[in-house]
Amino acid sequence: MTIGGRPAAAYLRARVPALTGRVVARLLADLPVYADLPHEEISGDIADIVQHNLRLFADVVEHRRPATDAELAQQRDSAAQRAEEGVPLDAILTAYQVGTAMCWQETAEGALPGDLPTVLEIMDRIMVLQQQLTSAVSSAYLEARQILDSQEHGGRHALMAALLTGEPLDRFTHRTGLRPAARYLTMTLALAPHPDELGQSPGPGSGIAARRKIRRVRTALDHFAGTPALTALDASGGTVLLPAAEPPPPWHGPGGLSALIEEAARAAGVPITAAAETAEPEAVPAAVARNAEIVDLIARTGRPPGLYRLADVLLEYQLSRPSEALHGLAQLLRPLEVKPELLRTLETYLELGLDRRATAAALHIHPNTVDYRIRRIDWLTGLSPARPADLQHISAALVARRSV
Repeated sequence: MTIGGRPAAAYLRARVPALTGRVVARLLADLPVYADLPHEEISGDIADIVQHNLRLFADVVEHRRPATDAELAQQRDSAAQRAEEGVPLDAILTAYQVGTAMCWQETAEGALPGDLPTVLEIMDRIMVLQQQLTSAVSSAYLEARQILDSQEHGGRHALMAALLTGEPLDRFTHRTGLRPAARYLTMTLALAPHPDELGQSPGPGSGIAARRKIRRVRTALDHFAGTPALTALDASGGTVLLPAAEPPPPWHGPGGLSALIEEAARAAGVPITAAAETAEPEAVPAAVARNAEIVDLIARTGRPPGLYRLADVLLEYQLSRPSEALHGLAQLLRPLEVKPELLRTLETYLELGLDRRATAAALHIHPNTVDYRIRRIDWLTGLSPARPADLQHISAALVARRSV
């Protein structure tokens, strides 16, 4: 079919990149919810689906047929993702209408009087495609929302609530007919803010960015477990319960728990700090509480993001328990409070394995200055990292200072 002496389908395909940019710009200008979406999503998912629709329209025109179910799969997936992010259905359908109208204007531009039969046929094709898109997008969106609502209020939500509150398992099973797993991998996650959350004022866009981050973390967890994970997550993190496999997954290496957290962090685009412990259902509340304490301890002691277990922070964890000894340990380094450069040097010196040159490079000072400051620390506190017995007290005192 030709319009204005040129093949309509081929002309449209050649115009797809430029037309995609104009459609996206129109969506941002006309629909506030799209203007509030993260830039990453606009330039990625949204632009991709616009381009896919334009190419699909060209195929429909060229082959004079309706779209197939397979050709509408990407639109259904996109609608389900927007449902998870809380984008309203009416905004999504309006976006499709805007894109279709602009596609039609581009195709019909330059039509001559003799092109009327072709114009009418193309109009008929586009109306059929618009009907197919509306049906596919609406059904996928509503199905996703139904699943989300049932998960929130259904059996999985009830199971997680029972595990976290310590409800007797026999009573829970009798009440719901659901049987908990024999053991659970309990995890507490701390999610850093995504740049798209920080770059927007509070509103729909920042909320969508947060939900998108959470969805990607959940997807990584579900893929790892092979079943939907029990999660209670918000923008800052939360709790995850995974049925523990036999044998349990390794901590490190391919397929391990540390790799899971790294993958979730990559998918979400944010650093993730996590603590994990395997527990029987009755011990889940205590394990979750302990994980939360470990994550908080990691944040206070300045350790890098990643996955931790109690064995990784035994000294810090024990020293964070309230006691008179904790206060006494913290006081060991009190003379350094008026000399912050000495305290910073001491912390860096220990972090870098007592390497004076590495410490000097990190602090942008001469190695001889490091030596001088270590001697000053010894003179002020009576403690020197060069003496093994003192090193243990210094390490404990630094932890205690962060805990009191």
